[in-house]
Amino acid sequence: MSLRSRIQTSKGSVAEIAEKAQTEEDERPSEQPSQSAAQRAISQTMASTANLANLLPTGTLLAFQLLTPIFSNNGICDPVNRLMTLILLTLLAASCFVASFTDSVRLDDGQLYYGFATFKGMWLIDYPVSSSSSSSSSGLPDLTKYRLRFIDYVHAGLSFLVFVAVALRDKNVLNCFYPQPKHATQEVLDAVPVAIGLICSLLFVVFPTRRHGIGYPVTNGK
Repeated sequence: MSLRSRIQTSKGSVAEIAEKAQTEEDERPSEQPSQSAAQRAISQTMASTANLANLLPTGTLLAFQLLTPIFSNNGICDPVNRLMTLILLTLLAASCFVASFTDSVRLDDGQLYYGFATFKGMWLIDYPVSSSSSSSSSGLPDLTKYRLRFIDYVHAGLSFLVFVAVALRDKNVLNCFYPQPKHATQEVLDAVPVAIGLICSLLFVVFPTRRHGIGYPVTNGK
């Protein structure tokens, strides 16, 4: 037999062995245990809880992600780190609450101005004071339609709870305040963020916000 024939025969044998191995691999049952319906539901719930971060102001969420590892010393806290982390979380939660009362207005010239909603309307923060007296001629819309409503307090409370849920899912925060939690405490820490996430997701869908305040995306039609 010539050398070329032997090479071709060897190639054919290798191809047959590879094909047979691939067939056996396809027919072999998966060794990974399939997730139960409850496990899949929990995974989807945790994913939806993580997506709740999109409901928070961008600046607040960025500050939380950047400063929490620094203030908590990556979860290895002494009393000073624990106090600093607590103050940081309090300020960030308060900013989420206050940001729910902010809104924005876009004038005809494309300029975007932010302000706080009040009982009489909206108080613009960065609008030029010199021309605020002539609002009718400056292109300002009717600011009374931006006044405070009961739903704003609902959204503020939900934003506060969403931040609490996000903070309780952060490993640095948990390791700082609960380095070695008991079994009952661990069950609470696992269940509470999920419950908050489900309830807040439902309420945000039922009562959507129409405000585009500080730290929230502004649509083109706003």
